[in-house]
Amino acid sequence: MKTTFAYDHYYLQEEIEEHVAYFAEKYPDLFSFEYLCETPDKHHIIAATITNTKTGPADKKPAFHVDGNTHAGEVTGMMNAMHIMDVLVTCYGEDEKVTFLLDNYTVYVIPSVSPDGSQHYLTTSDTLRSVNRSYYQDRGTGLEQKDMDGDDVVRMMRVKSPYGIWKKDPSDPDLMIQRQAGDYAGEFYNIYMEGEIDDFDGITVENKKMKFGRDFNRNYPYGWFPESRQPGAGEYPLCAPETKALAEWIINHPNIGSVATNHTSGGMIIYVPGTHPEAEAPKEDMKLMSTIAHIGNEMTGYIDCNIFDTFITDKANFSSGAFDDYCYETQGIYAVTTEFWDLDHRCGIPYRWDYPKKPGLNQTFDFLAKRIAWVKENAPQDWKSWTEFEHPQLGKVEIGGFNYKFTIQNPPCHMLHDEIAKVTDFYIVWALSMPRLVIDSVSCTDLGGDFYQIDAVVSNAGYLPTYLSQKAKKLGTDKPVLVSLNVEAESLINCKAEQDIGDLSSYGLVPASGHFYGNIANGPSKPISKKVSWVVKGKHEGLVVTASNPKAGTVSKAL
Repeated sequence: MKTTFAYDHYYLQEEIEEHVAYFAEKYPDLFSFEYLCETPDKHHIIAATITNTKTGPADKKPAFHVDGNTHAGEVTGMMNAMHIMDVLVTCYGEDEKVTFLLDNYTVYVIPSVSPDGSQHYLTTSDTLRSVNRSYYQDRGTGLEQKDMDGDDVVRMMRVKSPYGIWKKDPSDPDLMIQRQAGDYAGEFYNIYMEGEIDDFDGITVENKKMKFGRDFNRNYPYGWFPESRQPGAGEYPLCAPETKALAEWIINHPNIGSVATNHTSGGMIIYVPGTHPEAEAPKEDMKLMSTIAHIGNEMTGYIDCNIFDTFITDKANFSSGAFDDYCYETQGIYAVTTEFWDLDHRCGIPYRWDYPKKPGLNQTFDFLAKRIAWVKENAPQDWKSWTEFEHPQLGKVEIGGFNYKFTIQNPPCHMLHDEIAKVTDFYIVWALSMPRLVIDSVSCTDLGGDFYQIDAVVSNAGYLPTYLSQKAKKLGTDKPVLVSLNVEAESLINCKAEQDIGDLSSYGLVPASGHFYGNIANGPSKPISKKVSWVVKGKHEGLVVTASNPKAGTVSKAL
């Protein structure tokens, strides 16, 4: 779809602020934004609200939420968040789906949960988990990853040693193969990450603990464990200002019914739950969530799977405290983590659960060789052949390899647009699947004797039901559909102006089994539409029926 800005590079915070300000000025009826908090580095967490305010206020429409940069280096997700904002405002009035979406729904976008972290990642050679704040008080001694040769990239170092475990591949000087039993003569090497060594004793090279180890996606309340169980989880749940702001954002916007949280990498659409098997979750919820994820698979090519059953390898000591689980397990909101970019599959490397056991050293280097070959062919600007360098502690070494940040973790810049655009298309379809109230008809019947019956038919036009999920029902976060008539109480006969009609089901819950032989084989097992009636005394002008539900919106229709 058409955009105003280019998506051929990764944005610094200044550019994000500029684009957001531009959208707010150029599209005041469609776009607004606010600052959730100021970070320690004086950046802002920006929250954008995108809807057509001429068709109703944002908080009275069902809402879809997108965020990026929970992890600092996963900047592709931030770029998708910027792209979907751009597409929605630029294509409104030109694209039918986008126009319908903003007329009837709200889209909330938080481009970067960790603006400090992404800014540091993009302006230094450092890699980091969530944010550039020192985490471990005692990191030990050893090798600190650092750009030593001044090319602004941390690559690999190969160091010649008679005790090395690698040797050059005779077929390609850029590749290394494992030293075999009986290899007693020749050149052998050890391979380390590029960096400098603290307190080097002239022999031992060990890695220091990660400098910036805080992990926002282990800091949410549901399933939080302390540092001894999961490194980076923080001192207590929501101890980071960024995670606290995001958690409060979800609580303060009860119209949010679905959350897409953007990460990299792996090319996967992984859906909740992440703390227990899918079989233990409500079957109805898993049917709806897995169907939406599979639509994403068909539109993007990313594999769709449940987090716990497929993505987590250690079922006993898994990591948790994640944002997607927080949304589903505490609020009943459907949540998906999209892992952008799939270099390994482009190289022919299988998903880790597709091979029978953990790859050995030779297989690991076979995978590395495939990555190197792909990068050299498709992103040569991100490759460097082994080049001699005089290391201050190790002496003569060779530095080389690919730019991890923009080959493995994120796509090379020239592939960025296509990678994020296909997910934007998926998110638009998902947002259109939200529950949506409509009033099909409002009618009046003369009962005689100055009495009248007002009838309204209220329906849910969305793929998801108005209560959203069985999890929401269990938690008590679901709300009924309320239908009201704007008439004085003394004019009503044996009824109330506002009536609670409970839930409305959805076409997404119609059974898929059965056959079509000229008749509809399967209808909804629970009502999608309900009729509401009032008996009033006397004639009234300007009567309006209003139906409302936090997740399905507020709509009105005049008699």
